[in-house]
Amino acid sequence: MFSQALKVRADSITRHLETIFLFTKNDVRTTLIPVTIFALSAAPKHDPTRACHAALWIWFHLLQFNIANQIQDPEEDRKNKPSRPIPAGRISVNSAADIRWVMIPVCLMLSLWYGTQVLLASTVFAVLTIWYNELNGDKMGLSKNVLTAILYGCLEVGGTVAAGKSIQFIDQAGSLAVALSSTVFATTLHAQDFKDEEGDRLTGRRTLPTIFPKAARFSMMIGIPLWSYGLNCVWKIDALSTTAFVVYGAFVGTRFVMYDTVGADKQSCKYYSVSRNMTRVPRRS
Repeated sequence: MFSQALKVRADSITRHLETIFLFTKNDVRTTLIPVTIFALSAAPKHDPTRACHAALWIWFHLLQFNIANQIQDPEEDRKNKPSRPIPAGRISVNSAADIRWVMIPVCLMLSLWYGTQVLLASTVFAVLTIWYNELNGDKMGLSKNVLTAILYGCLEVGGTVAAGKSIQFIDQAGSLAVALSSTVFATTLHAQDFKDEEGDRLTGRRTLPTIFPKAARFSMMIGIPLWSYGLNCVWKIDALSTTAFVVYGAFVGTRFVMYDTVGADKQSCKYYSVSRNMTRVPRRS
C-alpha cells in the first residue's frame, strides 16, 4: 500500500513539474540557451561551472513572464497553440495565475542572493512583465519592441552577474554588450511578427508589420546587415568573419522583402534568430 501511494505521489509530482516546464519549453532554444551563452561570454570573471546559476536565474524569470503571458488569452492559444499547459487541460487559468504572482517574490528572493544589481534587474523585469501583459503593452508595435528589448536586457544583466565568479556588478564591457543587444532587439524584433501578420490584423493587434507592412520589411533588409557590420566592428572581429556575418545578414534581410508568405516568413524568422544570436555574443580581449 505504501509503495503504491508513493508511486501515485511521485507520478503526480512529475506531472506538475512537467506542466511547469511546458510553460517555458518553446523558449529553451530561442531564449534560455542564447541568453545563457551571452551571460557566460559577457561575465567579467566567467566560470563555466556557473552556467547552471545563469540558466536557473534566467529560467525562473522566463517562467514568470510566460505564465503571465499565457493566462491572458487562453482561447487564442486553444486555436493556435493547443499544446501549451492551459489549453491542453494540464492546469486551470486560476491555478496558473496563482503561480504567476508567486513567481515575483520567488524571483526577487533568488535575485537577492546575487546582489543589488540582479535584484534591480528582477524588479524591473517584474514591473515590465505586468506592463506587457496585464496592461496590454504588447498591443502596440513600438511599445512591444521596446518592452521586449528591455526585458531581454534584464535577463542578460541578471544572467551575466549570476554567471560571474564572485561579482555583483557587470563591468563596462558587459554593460556595453547588454546595451547593444537590447538596441538590436528593439530595432529588429518585428522580424518575429511577419508570420503572425494576418492573425494580428484579425485580432486588432497593432504591430509594425500591420502598421507599416512595406517599410517594416525593407527595414529588415537594411537593419540586419548594418547591425551585423556594426557589432563586428565594436567587438573587433576579423575581416573574414565580419564579411561572413554581413553576407548572412543581407541574405536574411533580403528574404523578408522577396518572400512574404506565412511559410516563408516562418523560415526567415528562424534565419533571423540565428543571425541575431551570432552577432549579439560579445568578445572579450
